[in-house]
Amino acid sequence: MSLIEPPIGRLLEKAGTRFGLVVLASRRARQINAYFNELGEGLGSYVPPQVHSLSRKPLSIALEEIDADKVTTAPSE
Repeated sequence: MSLIEPPIGRLLEKAGTRFGLVVLASRRARQINAYFNELGEGLGSYVPPQVHSLSRKPLSIALEEIDADKVTTAPSE
């Protein structure tokens, strides 16, 4: 049983590397935070969270999106 949900090992499998996971999660967390900040303004320039989460923290939501394969890294050429 893991205390962290989703488990880090599973997230690393999806992101490939630790660095890739950090970059992907932080970039998506910033987008989610910006989305929440502009909700009242009606701008709609950011994609809303793609998973239903009990968490209110953008980084936790971003990690759940990565685990659910809603956010992925771009394929390298």
